[in-house]
Amino acid sequence: MPLEVGADGLLPLAVEGLVFEAGGQRLIDGLDLRLEAGPLTAILGPNGAGKSLLLRLLHGLIAPSAGRVSWGGRVPERALRLRQALVFQRPVLLRRSVAANLRYALAAHGVDRARRKALAAEWLARAGLGHLAGRPARVLSGGEQQRLAVARALACEPEVLLLDEPTASLDPASAQAIETLIREARAAGTKVVLVTHDLGQAWRLAEQVVFLYRGRVEEHAAAEDFFVRPASERARAFVAGRLVL
Repeated sequence: MPLEVGADGLLPLAVEGLVFEAGGQRLIDGLDLRLEAGPLTAILGPNGAGKSLLLRLLHGLIAPSAGRVSWGGRVPERALRLRQALVFQRPVLLRRSVAANLRYALAAHGVDRARRKALAAEWLARAGLGHLAGRPARVLSGGEQQRLAVARALACEPEVLLLDEPTASLDPASAQAIETLIREARAAGTKVVLVTHDLGQAWRLAEQVVFLYRGRVEEHAAAEDFFVRPASERARAFVAGRLVL
């Protein structure tokens, strides 16, 4: 039984003239972007392109210096953020047990107490963490912590899942477990937006690619087109593993 959400969907996402400045530098520079429901979207680009920063702007965690972000025609606000989930590269976990981390998130999303325990157990099992339910979350390995963070996000059944380098520096087994959760979320109808530096992962998961360069969208294409025949010289260099200037 899915969690109740508003009748109006969050998508399309529309970004118009987005600018973010900090420390005298323009880190996001007049960025325009439109994402529809459906395809799993990978955001790629060289270091410093603004990928992680863009996710935070989309989620409404920070305010832009100029421009506009709208979800289904509405500006980001708390009610809309509760219908999304953002998982950071370094998991943010509460000082409580593994299972209690999930139950707390479910309670924050209005799930009644009777359902929380069962949902938490279900998602821990799906993430391969059921045997660790009673362990303090912060003593888990890095891979286990990230699997918990992804499972906690998905337990709340977001319409949009934003992932910032979810498998960076993880062991292969944990990375594979997280990719399985991502595929299952996509199959269930969740819009997934994935920032990754791992081109192999983008090949495996992405259906659409947004390539950023210096805070702007350099290319936005179907994944196969981007990887096989990128349109821009910078994208061709990036796919080939060359320095992007």
